[in-house]
Amino acid sequence: RQRQMCIRDRVNTMQAEAMQEQRTTSKTKSYICRILLLLGVLLLAMGLWYGVQGYQMYRNVLAETPIAEKTAAIEQQESFVPYDALPQIYVDAVISVEDQRFFSHSGVDISAMIRALWNDLRTRSFAEGGSTISQQLAKNQYFTQEKTLQRKLAEMFLAHAWEQVCEKQELFALYVNTIYFGDGYTGISEAAEGYFHTTPQQLTDYEAVMLAGLPNAPSAYALQEHADLAEQRMQQVLQAMVANQKLTQSEANEILQEKS
Repeated sequence: RQRQMCIRDRVNTMQAEAMQEQRTTSKTKSYICRILLLLGVLLLAMGLWYGVQGYQMYRNVLAETPIAEKTAAIEQQESFVPYDALPQIYVDAVISVEDQRFFSHSGVDISAMIRALWNDLRTRSFAEGGSTISQQLAKNQYFTQEKTLQRKLAEMFLAHAWEQVCEKQELFALYVNTIYFGDGYTGISEAAEGYFHTTPQQLTDYEAVMLAGLPNAPSAYALQEHADLAEQRMQQVLQAMVANQKLTQSEANEILQEKS
């Protein structure tokens, strides 16, 4: 009988310990859930706050200069080159290296932004921004280069709004006629004349692909001082065009040979 009592006590003790462990585990899970819920609420509140700030910034810049007015001012420039006058290989090169889904998204490419964020976190370089051509146009024409979340959101609002006003071809032309190519040249017309003494319509395939890569980092790739880096950038553009099925590898190799 004494042995049975000892066994019963041991079982009771084990059951009590198990129940205590369950209570502790339950409390821990409950605590973790509360923390996660609190973090979720905080993130949502921050997102809403930044969203409101970004939207207000977007509304403010449009109040100063409406999209239609900004578009007209660019297209009225003497050096403006319309989309139809641009070499197709230049269009393909820019889209391949800058914004592969340009003709399918509505101003903001969420998948590209997620991919860029992942690559930035993985490499710890924060070199990719995931901005579309429309976003870059909006940033360059309405905002400073300051990197803030409010400005990024305002840029996204504006890019989407600009897409509602202009066709894709018109947006592309606005972009390439206003971006900086380095060495003091702004816009595709100045860059073609300044670097190659020709018009955009008369660019060779080599020249067109070369110019497509310069705006990514115009100071670093400026042809007059950094021709070797510009050449490396051009090879990246060609690789992107092959990956985007705009060129075959053989055609890309032929373009590289044009220099010689």
